[in-house]
Amino acid sequence: MSTIHWKDYTLRGKADAATTRLTEDRFEDEVEDGWFAATVDRKIFKQLIRRDDAVALRGFILWVVLLLLTGCGAVMAWGTVWAIPVFLVYGILYSAADHRHHELSHGTPFKNRKINEIFYHLCAFMTFREGFYYRWSHTRHHTDTIMVGKDPEIGAPRPPNRWAIYADFFFIADGIRLIRMLLRHASGRLTEAGKHFVPESEVPKVFWAARLYVLAFALLIGVCVATGSLLPLMLVGLPRFYGGFFSQLFNMSQHTCLAEDVRDHRLNTRTILMNPVFSFLYANMNYHIEHHMFPMVPYYRLPELHGLIKDQCPPAYPSIWAAWREIVPGMNKQQHDPDWFIRRPLPIT
Repeated sequence: MSTIHWKDYTLRGKADAATTRLTEDRFEDEVEDGWFAATVDRKIFKQLIRRDDAVALRGFILWVVLLLLTGCGAVMAWGTVWAIPVFLVYGILYSAADHRHHELSHGTPFKNRKINEIFYHLCAFMTFREGFYYRWSHTRHHTDTIMVGKDPEIGAPRPPNRWAIYADFFFIADGIRLIRMLLRHASGRLTEAGKHFVPESEVPKVFWAARLYVLAFALLIGVCVATGSLLPLMLVGLPRFYGGFFSQLFNMSQHTCLAEDVRDHRLNTRTILMNPVFSFLYANMNYHIEHHMFPMVPYYRLPELHGLIKDQCPPAYPSIWAAWREIVPGMNKQQHDPDWFIRRPLPIT
């Protein structure tokens, strides 16, 4: 059976002014030109975008403490059957760096930029998503969300590669892609996609950061060889693979099977109600319509924003499982009919 071709998802054209100005210093008015924006009282909105170091630190310190406790427990259990469940919990918490790294890339959790950058690059290293490159890639994603030929972060191009999507429950496909990207950047060659959105002035930072990543992992591998133990890599690097289930479960719920090429985040993005544990792991990114519509609202204020604009948006999914009950058959359908997508109901306003 011949492969069904839908659209060319490779990036086309250079970054425009809208992309290059989307930095953490921007967003007095907050909304990209041409995109639908829910109505929020301006005084309330100014309160919502205020960053609070104390609130952010509480959340990040709790995560770090849990990570250290489970990491110590994993070391103590190493070589016993108890290591399996302890490492599993450690890996899940470790992979939660993916969502914190994402939020930190916006510069919104902390008012103190130095603290924000320290946590950002730490989480970037933990997730293999080199920070300088990712910040510009994600900037383009927000500027041109699910715009074919413009958005470099479309996770499920039609027809979706189901093997890669399911393999990434163990970070296999995306992990291989990111490692290859790090090696390419370490050799001084920017990816073809990166040429469309990374400013020339930022390219040396991308290259040197990639070289530091490669050096750090080479040293870790060297320690493993010298000690005859896999334990160092089980604590740094490999947790992103064996603990990646929930990270992929959450990430692929954001846009998969929804509309392409529309300037309305209510049609190409999902908001999902989650229990407190999932919301903690996901850093409140389950409020994803809200995050895309107003990306400079800190993650800890997204539930409040959701309460203010939910009547202007499609109904939130009641659980992550409800979303995936729609995504799995949707991906199957798009294998044969890539023109098909899930149409979200819009409220009458």
